[in-house]
Amino acid sequence: MILEVRKASFSYIPGFPIFEDISFQMDEGDVFCILGPNGIGKSTLIRCLARLSLLTSGCIHLQGKDILTMNRQDLAKKISFIPQIHSPSFSYTVFDFVLMGRNPYIGLFARPSEVDLSIAEDAIATVRISGLKEKKYTEISGGEQQLVVFAQALAQEPKLLLLDEPTSHLDLANQIHILKLIDHLADKGLTTVMTTHIPDHAFLLERHAAIMKDGKFFALGPVHEVITEENMREAYGVDVKIVNVDGTNQKTCVPVKNSPLPFEPGFALQ
Repeated sequence: MILEVRKASFSYIPGFPIFEDISFQMDEGDVFCILGPNGIGKSTLIRCLARLSLLTSGCIHLQGKDILTMNRQDLAKKISFIPQIHSPSFSYTVFDFVLMGRNPYIGLFARPSEVDLSIAEDAIATVRISGLKEKKYTEISGGEQQLVVFAQALAQEPKLLLLDEPTSHLDLANQIHILKLIDHLADKGLTTVMTTHIPDHAFLLERHAAIMKDGKFFALGPVHEVITEENMREAYGVDVKIVNVDGTNQKTCVPVKNSPLPFEPGFALQ
């Protein structure tokens, strides 16, 4: 077992939990997609898994160790985290930015070794951004930056990859590329937890999923058992249809245009 989360809860204000009583476990090479409405606590849960926020109660074990007992360098060798938004401060080249993923393996006053340079090159090639490596990170598009951050995460050689909406800034082709890459890395043993607002991404990965509502998982298991018309209606308050795509083994989740909204919109269409 790579990851075990037991009765995890988090709150900023006592008595008002963002999420509570979250439990799940993952084996090597598993992919776990977390869905749910905006503001339900998905990103906060990912940050807790990365130890960027600390649980109010419960525990997170990585390869049998409580992550609170691990020093930051060891944790950085085990976990890579890609947030929804990354704001660059300095105009590093893309190659230098990806090379920073090797920082947990490089001494404070040491220089990157040939091995470190090679791993950074491989990560860039894996994400298919070799044509960007000499460009300034601050001068490329948001979608390209997302791919660069993904390459940096791979350069860390983690055991657990945490992705908060990893395709949110990507065009259709690069969305599929990243999903296929996650699938390929999973086959090689990399464990991934990701949040997404797109049920089709979970269908494409065909592993495990959960849906959050009211700060808890109300559905958890194999993706085809979790992402159902009934569960999506329960989570989002709108009707959907889940259909098979002609000529493929693929399913897609389609919202029904005329289903009632679960809330009053803040403006009126004229």
